[in-house]
Amino acid sequence: MHYQPIIGLEVHVQLQTQTKIFCGCSTAFNPDQPNVQTCPVCLGLPGALPVLNGTALRLAIKTAMALNCQIAKFTKWDRKQYFYPDLPKGYQISQYDLPFSFDGQVELITNAETGESRPIRIIRAHLEEDAGKNVHDETGRGRDSMVDLNRAGTPLVEIVSHPDLRSAAEARQMLEELHALLTYLEVSDCNMQEGSLRCDANVNLHITKDDGTVVATPIVEIKNLNSFRFTEQAVEYEIARQWKAFQETGKTIKDAPKSTRGFDPDRGVTTIMREKEEAADYRYFPDPDLVPVTVTDEQLAAIRSEMCEAPAVMRKRFQSEYQLSAYDASVIIDQGRLLAEYFEATAKLCGDGKQAANWVTQDVLRVMKERKETIANFPLRPEVLGSLIARVTQKQLTIKSAREVFADLLTAEEDQTPAPSMAQIDEIVAAKGLAIVQDDGAMETAIAAVIDKNPKAVADFQAGKQAAVGALIGQVMKQLKGADAQAVREKILTKLSGG
Repeated sequence: MHYQPIIGLEVHVQLQTQTKIFCGCSTAFNPDQPNVQTCPVCLGLPGALPVLNGTALRLAIKTAMALNCQIAKFTKWDRKQYFYPDLPKGYQISQYDLPFSFDGQVELITNAETGESRPIRIIRAHLEEDAGKNVHDETGRGRDSMVDLNRAGTPLVEIVSHPDLRSAAEARQMLEELHALLTYLEVSDCNMQEGSLRCDANVNLHITKDDGTVVATPIVEIKNLNSFRFTEQAVEYEIARQWKAFQETGKTIKDAPKSTRGFDPDRGVTTIMREKEEAADYRYFPDPDLVPVTVTDEQLAAIRSEMCEAPAVMRKRFQSEYQLSAYDASVIIDQGRLLAEYFEATAKLCGDGKQAANWVTQDVLRVMKERKETIANFPLRPEVLGSLIARVTQKQLTIKSAREVFADLLTAEEDQTPAPSMAQIDEIVAAKGLAIVQDDGAMETAIAAVIDKNPKAVADFQAGKQAAVGALIGQVMKQLKGADAQAVREKILTKLSGG
């Protein structure tokens, strides 16, 4: 027997609006002051009437367009009935049979080296309001639970995928791809620690028996996964648990209902919460307080004009336009839109995409990590870094010398001098004599002097010890800081060979 994991995600994204979806309460993350961002509308008090937040709808449509979804010209609101302390109205305003978008897809990279990808289909993306947050006693000393309703009514887009994912790693990658897409669009900050992006994973196994028949294990929904790592760990555990359970019991999807499980990251296990509700359990019906929404072609065109380039499209363009490898393009793109824009500006200014990518992925990211700062605060702006790299490509500086200038520019910035400029590059190069030596006569003189002073190294080289030439090159480079090491090596070898 062998099995194939079948995985789909339901991703919940808090939209980046100032106010909630149906009222004027703030959506600010405010855990230290619970229950202060509420009003009769988001609490569902008698007589309070909801009014749709137009910005939430616009951001939701923008999200759906980026997911390549079909946009419905007519959509309505439904009440989803269930009873939990974090849902003060006793129902959630959501969308059931007429979501505002459907039938989309996301490209998932299957090979980072080659950039190969395959589509993951999106069933629908719909708008709804968020619930509040239950806060449980985690000290072990009591059984108290409290509820914070500040989040109740925050606008959410729920993105539901087809069960097209085939491993825990793919589930994580899908979530990472959505995170990149949504932050590029600026529709959400996707702060997983604050709950702006979280997902439920639906997992089961298709098992091929020895006789060729295929059966499926019961579907399990793992709720409220709020990190990439936890998503991967939870799905990995659930796959192993279901395989073991099938081997022990033989139960299939026909024998047991769907169930909901939670993930305990401390123990790395999923635990049963309840049997899964079906749509009938929620008793959906059209919300009588909200009118249906219609959108025009003109409105859709206006929203489409606001769209930025999607990460997947940008990856392919960087490979073709700047000759980057699929891996380097992904490293840059996955760091976020601001770094991608920084790289592109640098590449255009220096005229060499590969060199720009090397500097950004190695030097810039290293300094950002050391300083714990973002690219928005990085002191060397693209015009400065681009100018520095251009001097390397134009054979005015060696890479070693350019890195010395790079370090000095950052040191000057730390000393609270004005932001590094292109003029400072010239000052550092001149002060340290780092410019590549173009005077062959000066190089010839330095090489001759070094050879005369090092008869043993010369004898060792002529005796077949090729490594001996390294010491000679090093001494010449010390005298001529801007000399090109390859040119020095060639001239020394010619000299020692009697040329």
